[in-house]
Amino acid sequence: MRHEHKIQRDDGERLKEQEEEIIEGRKDGVSTEGSLSGNQGTTNPDDCPKPKHPQSTAVNTEGSLHVEKVLNAATDPNKQERIIISFPHGDPENPYNWSTGRKIFVLFVGIVSVLNSTLGSSMPSGAIEYLARYFDVTDEAQLVLPISLFLVGYVFGPIVFAPLSETYGRRGVMVITFVFFTIFTMACAMAPNWPFFLVFRLFCGITASSAIAVVGGLFADIYDDPITRGRALAFFMAATTCGPMIAPIMSGFISVITWRWTFWAGLIIAGLSLAFLFFMPETYGPTILKHRAQRMRRETGNPNIFASIELEKKGVRQMMTITLTRPVRMILFEAIVLFSCLYLSLAYAIFYLFFEAYPLIFRGVYEFNTGTAGLPFLAIGIGAFLATGIFMHWDSVLVRAKKRNAPWTKMEEYRRLPLACLGGPLYVVSLFWLGWTAKEGVHWIVPILSGVPFGIAFMLVFMALLNYITDAYEIYAASGMAATSACRSIFGAVLPLAAQPMYENLGIAWASSLLGFLSLGMCVIPFAFIKYGDRIRANSKFCQELRQRKRDLEEERRKEEGVEAQP
Repeated sequence: MRHEHKIQRDDGERLKEQEEEIIEGRKDGVSTEGSLSGNQGTTNPDDCPKPKHPQSTAVNTEGSLHVEKVLNAATDPNKQERIIISFPHGDPENPYNWSTGRKIFVLFVGIVSVLNSTLGSSMPSGAIEYLARYFDVTDEAQLVLPISLFLVGYVFGPIVFAPLSETYGRRGVMVITFVFFTIFTMACAMAPNWPFFLVFRLFCGITASSAIAVVGGLFADIYDDPITRGRALAFFMAATTCGPMIAPIMSGFISVITWRWTFWAGLIIAGLSLAFLFFMPETYGPTILKHRAQRMRRETGNPNIFASIELEKKGVRQMMTITLTRPVRMILFEAIVLFSCLYLSLAYAIFYLFFEAYPLIFRGVYEFNTGTAGLPFLAIGIGAFLATGIFMHWDSVLVRAKKRNAPWTKMEEYRRLPLACLGGPLYVVSLFWLGWTAKEGVHWIVPILSGVPFGIAFMLVFMALLNYITDAYEIYAASGMAATSACRSIFGAVLPLAAQPMYENLGIAWASSLLGFLSLGMCVIPFAFIKYGDRIRANSKFCQELRQRKRDLEEERRKEEGVEAQP
């Protein structure tokens, strides 16, 4: 095939020329049906059609658009050829190749959406006394429900929204769910009675869970470098930690006026955030290619131009058996996901249990009022920021080691898990510290300071394990995050129900010690991953698919370079 070499052409002009050349038939090539090239033009192996032409080869031509054709004439001369498009190296529409400013905007929108979600989760904690008085609720167990039901929503939402984002794209799922989150936040502020209020809180949790489940995949879409992606997820984790810390302070002081203004304030924040979300571009590569193929079919009139995602099996059965069950299958059959879920679930449940335990401690022992009872959470927030600094320092160590080609940097387990090995024991220490210093005769600042190592440990464990899952599963990151989110939300919804009877029956010291002993058992998990993680991944179905995909893409890249090098 004859190649024309053009110099310094605008990427947009090159892309347009490529589209025109497709229709004119100036490109030749044979490809396996449904095969892909490019780092973002990927879809899930569960959904992809099987190859019909195993001996086919792909040919890449100049420009920003890679085109693969399926020549059906081999089996039926009357059939027209099918053209499947995918990202070539350097394509400006590939989210990996976006400008730094555009990526920062996506990062900002993702963090803002997560901050709204986590802020909403603990928003009622400082207003419980006023809610109980207004709705005449005297049962102590029911007063835990505004937070627990929100977390129940976290259970169901990610199982649906994360897989849907891997089928229909991130932006549409996030925008639609955030709109409904804003509506249900307003409904909470206007709730006429206690049952309606609880129902609205449940739906707030379901819609808010979308951000928690999808944002990890969002960052994986735009950052292909594990170092940069890890730093983005560090900010994501900071948002998930700081949101619940800020909300009790806000609601504690605002609810003095009226508890409804607590939720009106949440609505104002959500409304401002929604404006940014509307301007967020789509980041999911297969969906971007689908839109490109639709545009090309519309402009050229050729009905045989497709993106690979359009060739996937569709329908209710496919969605129920493949797409929506993927997070569940990862929990059941992926040891890394299963044990990460167990550890993160306990840590998360203890974190939300503190919204019940801290008032018992600081209002009961130290007689703090409603507003000041939320201030001890600031220590956990300080710890979370310190943990972000530790994470960044570790990243710089990792970067320097990679430049030296240190052997340990090539292992997934050593890139992230050492942080969890530091955070796990620190988490245990903080729980014993709180339990055995929160008593009369000990100044209130001493148990409050236990929140600093707690915040550090909580963040380090979460950042390490979530980054490990993201690095290990890559395009399945959203489903992996959904699995961990669903599991930890079950624990987070249930364990706080036991907070008051546990602390009343065991006392502050032994109740906190019980949590410490449970955490001590869990903190061996990252050490086990370091020792056995490579063998676990070698036997993982999902990781095997990813390795095969990388080999195929590397082979395609070499073929493309070989074609471009021809005179």
